[in-house]
Amino acid sequence: MTESSSNELASRRKRGLTLIASGVGLAAVLWGGWHWFTGRHHLDTDNAYVVGNVLQITPQIGGTVLSIQADETDFVRAGQMLVKLDEADARVALEQAQAQLAQSVRDVRSLFAGSASLVAQLNLRLADDKRAQVELNRAQDDVNRRAPLVSSGAVSQEEFQHVSAQLAAAQSMAAATQSAVVAAKEQLKAGQTQTEGTTVETHPSVTRAAAKLREAYLSLQRVNLRAPIDGHVAKRSVQVGQRVQAGTPLMTMVALNQLWVDANFKESQLKELRIGQPAELQADVYGKKIIFHGKVAGLGAGTGAAFSLLPAQNATGNWIKVVQRVPVRIALDPQELSTYPLRVGLSMDVSVDTAEQTGKILSDATREGNVAATAIYDTQNVAADAEIARIIAANLGAPATQAVKPQ
Repeated sequence: MTESSSNELASRRKRGLTLIASGVGLAAVLWGGWHWFTGRHHLDTDNAYVVGNVLQITPQIGGTVLSIQADETDFVRAGQMLVKLDEADARVALEQAQAQLAQSVRDVRSLFAGSASLVAQLNLRLADDKRAQVELNRAQDDVNRRAPLVSSGAVSQEEFQHVSAQLAAAQSMAAATQSAVVAAKEQLKAGQTQTEGTTVETHPSVTRAAAKLREAYLSLQRVNLRAPIDGHVAKRSVQVGQRVQAGTPLMTMVALNQLWVDANFKESQLKELRIGQPAELQADVYGKKIIFHGKVAGLGAGTGAAFSLLPAQNATGNWIKVVQRVPVRIALDPQELSTYPLRVGLSMDVSVDTAEQTGKILSDATREGNVAATAIYDTQNVAADAEIARIIAANLGAPATQAVKPQ
C-alpha cells in the first residue's frame, strides 16, 4: 500500500469518527434538551388499570326466580326488567294489608260517630239535671210555705209529710241526675281522647295500617328486579327456579360510559403530581396508535397495602422495605371513551405531564350533588301512596257531621 493511499484511508477514518462523534453529540444535545424542557416533566407507569362502578343486582325480598330477561354482554336501560320473582306470597300479603286498612278506616269512623253520640247523651243528662233541679226547687218551695202553717192547723200534718216526702224524692232525683251528668262527661272525655286532634285519615290506627299496606305494596313491586342505570350485564349467577334471599347477588352490571383509570404511582413520584394535570394513556387492547387523554382527578388517601384485606405488619419479624404505590385517579375523555370503549380491569400505560404545578395535592372541595343516583324506585312510592288514598276514600263514606257541643 502506498503512502498516499494510507493517508487517504486515515483521513476517511478520521472523517467517519468525526461524523459519528458529531452525531452522538447532537443526539445527546437533543435528548438533553428534550429531557430538560419536556421529558423531566413526565411521570410514567404501566401499573394502571381501568376501573368503573360495578353494580351488584340483589333482590330486596326473598322469592323463587320465575324468569331471567337479561344475560351476560347484554346492554340494558334503566328500569328494564332483569329478573322476575314469584309474586304469590307478596300478593297475599298485599290483599291482607288492603283489608286491614279498610277495616281500620271503618273502626275509626265508628270512634268519631261514637263521640257524637256521647255528646248527645251528655246533653240529655244535662237536660234531665235541669228538670230535676226545677222539681227540687218546687218541692222546696212547697215545704217552705207549709212549714209555718202546721202549728196553726192551717195545714194538716199529713199534707206536710206528703210535701216533705216529695222534697226528699226531688233531692234524690237531683243527686241521681248530677251523677249521670258526671258519668256522661267522663265517657265523653274518654271517647274524645281517641279522636281529638286527628281526622279519620290521620288517626294512628289508620296511619299504622297504611304503613303496613305501603310495605306490602312495595314488596309486590320488588318481585320485579329492574336495572338501576344504563349499562352492560357483566356477570350472571342466577338461574330459573332458584330460591333467593334478600341481598343475594344475582347479576353484575357495569356502566362502560362511566370509567376511569387508577394509576398506581410509586411514593417517590407523588411529589410532582397535582390535581388537574393532563395525562396521556395507552390501552393494550388498542395498542400505541390510540392515545387517550385525561386529567388527574385525585390522589388516593393511602397506599394499596394499607387497605388490603391483610395489611402488612411491619412491626413484627424481619423487615424489608418495599416501595409503596398510591392509586391516582385519572378521569378519561367521555368522547374518546365513547369512540374507543374500554372494559373494567384492562391494563393501561399512563404518562402524566407534571409541568403545571398550580394544582392541589389533595382536594379540599366538598362534592355537590350525587356520585350516582337512580330514579326507578320513585314511581313505586307514588303508586303505593295512590293505593292508600284510594282505599281510604272508598271506606270513608259521607263526610261526618260536626259533633254537637255540650250545652
